[in-house]
Amino acid sequence: MIRRLLAVTAATALAATLTPTATAATPPPVVIVAGTFGPAFFYEPLAARLRADGRQVAIFQLTQLGRADIRTSARDLNTFADAFRSRTGAAKVDMVTHSQGGLVARRYIKNEGGATEVGSLVNLGTPNYGTAIANLSSFFTDGICGVSCSQMEVGSAFLNDLNAGDDTVGAVRYTNLYTLQDELVRPVGNAAMNDGATNVLIQSQCPFRVVGHIALATDGTVYDGVRDALNLQAVHLNCFAI
Repeated sequence: MIRRLLAVTAATALAATLTPTATAATPPPVVIVAGTFGPAFFYEPLAARLRADGRQVAIFQLTQLGRADIRTSARDLNTFADAFRSRTGAAKVDMVTHSQGGLVARRYIKNEGGATEVGSLVNLGTPNYGTAIANLSSFFTDGICGVSCSQMEVGSAFLNDLNAGDDTVGAVRYTNLYTLQDELVRPVGNAAMNDGATNVLIQSQCPFRVVGHIALATDGTVYDGVRDALNLQAVHLNCFAI
């Protein structure tokens, strides 16, 4: 009887060592979606911040560095995200995007099955309703930006289709962070979305914070907002974050 009791006790102890005891849910992994001409390594500092906050991170570099059709990049993002979810065992990922990357992510969510695969989408300086810079067609006559530039024009067929109906497709939580000093998204209000998205102009909370388009991916105050959004909290910026 004693030997049997000891055996049961030992088996119970062994099972306890093999069974996870953590009760806190593991936060979803994050896919960083790069912007136009943004190589993956540029987003490593952002990835490091996310990893320090306990996230698994993968960086998706846009197809042809963002010169490809945004619809093509969205299909490639779908493949990338599916592989990352499989590798991490996560049912959903969160996404943090920069510039054109937000349009790619939105296309993936709307047209490539991402509505059930993404929990939160945080866009940094995304021209959700286009940018007048892209409308200056003479600026792009050498084709340096590829087909995606014409798709980012205000009133383009691509954006009209993307923005048709509900901006906030599915149960995804949408957040847009943008800046008055954005030199590439003009007017800057075109970085906002309708239909219940959270839209935060950096200078509405931090009037003296100077952040350009590229710096949205590296700025500490912006990341403070990213962290809040990913943690499903109201965005309250730390204006002095490094």
